[in-house]
Amino acid sequence: MKRQVLLTFMLLSTIALQAASMKPFELPLWPNGPKTAGSDAADVATVTVYLPDAKTATGRAVVCCPGGAYSHLAVQHEGTDWATFFNQQGIALIVLKYRMPHGVWTIPAEDAEEAVRLVRRNAADWHINASDIGIMGFSAGGHLASTIATHSTGTAAVSFQILFYPVISMEQGVTHQGSRDNLLGKSPKRKLINEYCNEQHVTASTPRAFMALADDDRSVPALNSVEYYEALCRNRVPASMHIYPSGGHGFGLRQSFPYHLEMLLELRAWLKSF
Repeated sequence: MKRQVLLTFMLLSTIALQAASMKPFELPLWPNGPKTAGSDAADVATVTVYLPDAKTATGRAVVCCPGGAYSHLAVQHEGTDWATFFNQQGIALIVLKYRMPHGVWTIPAEDAEEAVRLVRRNAADWHINASDIGIMGFSAGGHLASTIATHSTGTAAVSFQILFYPVISMEQGVTHQGSRDNLLGKSPKRKLINEYCNEQHVTASTPRAFMALADDDRSVPALNSVEYYEALCRNRVPASMHIYPSGGHGFGLRQSFPYHLEMLLELRAWLKSF
């Protein structure tokens, strides 16, 4: 009880109770049609933009990719619920509703890259520093976020990555099988598997990372994050990994997660560290 009271006091003393922010607005990601058409015409990519008050804006922005095994999206607790947390720190949050692959594995990454570009195109109007845009992802959304962090260049490149219980690898026995099947198909070729094993694509230019997961996650093995962390360390990329004793998979911003307050404080401290 004392621990909970102390952590609550620490959190509320450093973060205002109510965020000063503008009313969120939604935009189509591809107003003139997507680069690659999917098989489901009803599956349309959008972004919902949450901007902090211009007076408190730091210029930082985060593009958020909810999880859902590349079959659906957990938009609330792995997306929109995070707006207040970021806006309270003067950080813009852009929640991406990316399209499902439906047999075309390039579609999610194309949507995520375009979301980053969209933020850059609107940086001046949204009081965002075009050089301080990061990407965040949960579970399969963590795989998408780490794909952008390790593969994307130019106007689609990001400056930092935040990954929660992420799928990183596509290797059998390490990956989340449902995410792999939905993204790459049931029998992908070796070359395609390697392309989406993101631990294989870390370089010295990969952006710094924050990772959080639970030790008792039975859906996505911790080895995904561990191998990614090791690759970041080998390439001297700043990385912070937090493995909590319990909490399972998919906790997102749910207060039922036993280490909810610790996680928020550690993420906030990390965001202030650079």
